[in-house]
Amino acid sequence: MAEIIIVEDEAQAGAIYARCVADLITAKPDAVLGLATGSSPLAAYRALAGIVKEEDIDVSHVRGFALDEYLGLPLTHPESYHATIHRTVVEPLGLDPANVHVPGDVLDGAPLADGERVAAAGPAYDAAIEAAGGIDVQILGIGADGHVGFNEPGSSLASGTRVKTLAERTRVDNARFFGGDLDQVPTHCITQGIGTILKARHLILLAFGAGKAEAIEETVEGGVSAFCPASALQLHPHATIIVDEAAASRLRHKDYYRYAYAHKPAWQGI
Repeated sequence: MAEIIIVEDEAQAGAIYARCVADLITAKPDAVLGLATGSSPLAAYRALAGIVKEEDIDVSHVRGFALDEYLGLPLTHPESYHATIHRTVVEPLGLDPANVHVPGDVLDGAPLADGERVAAAGPAYDAAIEAAGGIDVQILGIGADGHVGFNEPGSSLASGTRVKTLAERTRVDNARFFGGDLDQVPTHCITQGIGTILKARHLILLAFGAGKAEAIEETVEGGVSAFCPASALQLHPHATIIVDEAAASRLRHKDYYRYAYAHKPAWQGI
């Protein structure tokens, strides 16, 4: 079972993630980070950037692999995940851009119709992660329907990186990044699969707000099911789920989660 940490706000969650990752980089300067986009990880990235600067941590050898990317957007598009990761992670932390990879980098806006090229990108990405030694810490957000990465409900829990069709709900949710114009939101993506995600040595999922409460309930206390892809975290030997009070509101055992975290030996970390 995952460790559940209930926090007051995003800043506290970000600080917990940042301390964990900063300590990892100090111990392993060429650490491999799994990176996610969206609003949930932003406070975590800000906190990590602050520690890196304050403690003068060398991040020149840190490597990163993003979870997913839209298909059909050029890398220069401001809402491509290549551009977003560069803006929210690479620049604030001072990472070497050559060490940070996104599934769509090799495609650079290639159309879905370029089937052979698009289909080959997923296995090549998984091979690149494996060649780097695997991901040490993977940060995750969660959709209101329980998706992680772009693994929509019904996704195989053994899946590798591959092309997926975005659910309409996901496209509607993401239209805010495209000026509210749903027609501008791509219909397809390339995403790490649940099987790929589960290979990371440590998973840290962040969720905030009442809109995520049902998904967190299903992820933590429901059965493991492809219809809540995030529930696969129950199968992982080292998963940490950090949520605020609103996102934790439907959890039946939240008092125990608070008690367990409050009495956890400090040397264990997360």
